[in-house]
Amino acid sequence: MIHENVLLGKVAVRMPGPNSILTYKIPPDSAFKLGDVVQVPLGKRKGQGIILEIGSYTDLCPPDLDFAKIKAIDGILDSELHLGPKELELFLWMAKYYHYSVGLLIFDCLPNPVKKARELKIVTGRSEGAPFDLRAEQAEIAQTLLPKIGQGFEKIFIHGVTGSGKTIVYFELIKKCLESGKSVLLLVPEINLTPQLTDFFCRNLGEFPFFVYHSAITNSAKYQIRKYLKNNTMPAMVLGVRSSVFLPLENLGLVVVDEEHDTSFKQSDRCPYNGRDVAIKKAQLHQCPIILGSATPSLENFYAFKQQNPTQYFKMLKRAQGAFPVVEFLDAKGLKWSDVTWPFTQNALTLIQEAVEKKEQVLVFINRLGFANFVQCSNCGHKWTDPNTGVNLRYFKKKNILSSAHSDYQIPMPELCPKSGNMDLFQSGFGTEKAQEVLSKHFPTYRIERFDREEITTFKKMKSRLDDFREHEIDILVGTQMLAKGHNFQRVNRVIVLGIDSQLNFPDFRAMERTYQLLSQVIGRAGRYSEHSQVLVQTYSTDNPLFDHIKSHAFDSFYKEELNIREMVQLPPFSKLAALFISARVRDRVISASLELKDYLANFPGLIVLGPAPVMIEKKAGQFTWEILLKAQEINSLHAALHAVANRELPTGVTVKIDVDPYFTS
Repeated sequence: MIHENVLLGKVAVRMPGPNSILTYKIPPDSAFKLGDVVQVPLGKRKGQGIILEIGSYTDLCPPDLDFAKIKAIDGILDSELHLGPKELELFLWMAKYYHYSVGLLIFDCLPNPVKKARELKIVTGRSEGAPFDLRAEQAEIAQTLLPKIGQGFEKIFIHGVTGSGKTIVYFELIKKCLESGKSVLLLVPEINLTPQLTDFFCRNLGEFPFFVYHSAITNSAKYQIRKYLKNNTMPAMVLGVRSSVFLPLENLGLVVVDEEHDTSFKQSDRCPYNGRDVAIKKAQLHQCPIILGSATPSLENFYAFKQQNPTQYFKMLKRAQGAFPVVEFLDAKGLKWSDVTWPFTQNALTLIQEAVEKKEQVLVFINRLGFANFVQCSNCGHKWTDPNTGVNLRYFKKKNILSSAHSDYQIPMPELCPKSGNMDLFQSGFGTEKAQEVLSKHFPTYRIERFDREEITTFKKMKSRLDDFREHEIDILVGTQMLAKGHNFQRVNRVIVLGIDSQLNFPDFRAMERTYQLLSQVIGRAGRYSEHSQVLVQTYSTDNPLFDHIKSHAFDSFYKEELNIREMVQLPPFSKLAALFISARVRDRVISASLELKDYLANFPGLIVLGPAPVMIEKKAGQFTWEILLKAQEINSLHAALHAVANRELPTGVTVKIDVDPYFTS
C-alpha cells in the first residue's frame, strides 16, 4: 500500500484525559523531530502538541484507525520551545507517575511563545570576599561531598539545625561544580527567599551567569532564560522556585533543594507534582548528585536517609553563630477578647518592649491574615459567609471589607445585620492586621509593619520590606509563615508566636509534623547573632508533648517518636498514599460517583480504600468535591489502581483528580 511509505508522528496534544496522544501525518520533505512543539488540527479547531515519536505507518498506525482520517501536522509552533531528550523523558516520567495528560503537563510548565521578547539582561557573579572560614562540621561535610561532584547520580541529605550554615556548604559544592564546567540548579520553596540568596551568591560565586526564576518575572523573561540555557553550554547557576526544575540545563552537574520539607514544593492545582521529587528524577537523568537540605526534614526523607541510607545522611548540630533561643510556652487560657491588648499577653508585650529598648528587632508570627476571622451579629448570631463555599468571611479593617479565603467573593463591611437590623456586630478571632493595630496603640512610637500576602502584593514590595527590616527601618515585623523560612535577621532576638493551636488541631495525620516544622523554623529566626534570645509561644495546649521537643531543641527525638506512631497505623513512610478528588456541579452526582468508584476500587489487591467523604470545603467555584484516600504497601499496587482510574469512563459532568503522595489528606 502506498501509505506504508508515509511517516507518522505520535503527538501529545494540549488536552486533558488519557486519550491525549494522537496520531498525525508527517508532511513530506519536512524536518520535524522528536520534542518539537507543533500546531495540529484538532477537530474543527487548531491545537498544540509535542512530537513524542516518529515512525512508519506499520509501526505507529493503530489497527482501528482509518488512514484516510489521519491529518497532517500544520507546522512548528515555536522552535525555541523544542524539548531535548532528557526533558521529554522527565515529562513522560511525570505523566506516568502522577497519572496526568503529558501534553497538558508540558504546556503547563513551558513559557508561552513570545514573538518579540525583550533583551535578557544576564547577571554575572563576582568574587568580592575572601574564601569562607568553614567550621569543623561544615568543613567535614564539604570535604566528604566535594569528590562526589562529577561522579554520577547520588541522593544526599544535609540535616542541619537553623543557623548551622548549610548555605556555606551548598556554596562550596556549587562553586566546584561551576568551575568544573557544569551548571547548577538551586531550588528554594518561596519567592521571598530569593533576594537574600541572590545577593549572597552574586557576591561570592565568581564570573558565571546567574539566573533567578520565579513567578514574579515576566513570561518574556522566562522565555529568554529558557532560550539562553537551551543554546549555551557554558556553566550557569539557576536559583528558583518549584517551576525552575523544568529549565533546560543540558550540562547539569548538581541539584540542591533547600528546605526540602516545605509544602510549597507541592503544586496544588493542575498536575499536583512535588518539585523536590521531580528534581531527584532530573538529577538521575543527568547523572549528577542532588543535595536535599533542611533543619526540619520531611518524615519520609528522615526515615529514608537516617534509617535506610545512613552513609548519605549528614548532621549539622551546631549554629554557625549565636545560640539557640530560650523557648517559653505560655498558657493563653486566661486571655479575654475584651482586653485592650488582646490577643497579646502582658508577658509578650513586656518582651517586645525590652527588645526594642535595647535597639533589637522583634518578629511576631501569626499564620492568619486580616483583622478578624469572622463577623457575627450580637443579637441573632447571623454570620456572613461566602455563598460559593459556605465558609465564614474574614474582616479586613484597612480595606473595610469582608473577604473569602477560598474565592474572589468580597463585600463591604456591613453596618447592620440584615436579619435583625442590629448594629452591634461582633468581630471574632484575630490575624496579622489586628496584631499590628494592637501593637501600634500600645507602642505608638515604635515602627511596626506587616509581612503577609495581603500587604505584600508584588516582588518589589517584598524586597523593599525585607530591606527596610534589615536596615533597621522597622522595629516590629508582624507576619505569616512567609517570615518563617530561611531569613537571616541580625538584630532579631525576640520572637512572639500566636495562634499555633489552629495548626496543631488541623484534622490531618501530618498536623504534628507540620507544626513541629513551622515552629522550629519560626524559632530559628531568633538568636542567630546573639548568645541571649527568647521566643514566646502563646497556646491553649501547653501540655502538648510536641512542645517538649521544641523547648529542648532536641535534634531528632520528635522524628523517632512520630515514626513509631506512623508505623503503628501504617502511614507514610510505611505506606504509599494517593488521594482521589471527585467533583461535579450536582452534589448527589458526586456522592453516587464516589460510591461507585469505591466499589470499583475494592476489587484491586493490596489496596486499602478510605472514604469517600466530603473535603473540608465541600463546595468551591460551583463544584462539590468528595475524596477517596488510597493506601498501599506496594507502590505497584497503588499505581495499577490509579492507572485504571485514570482510564475509566466517568459519568457525565463528573471529574476525578489524582493526587499521588498528597501533602494534605483532608
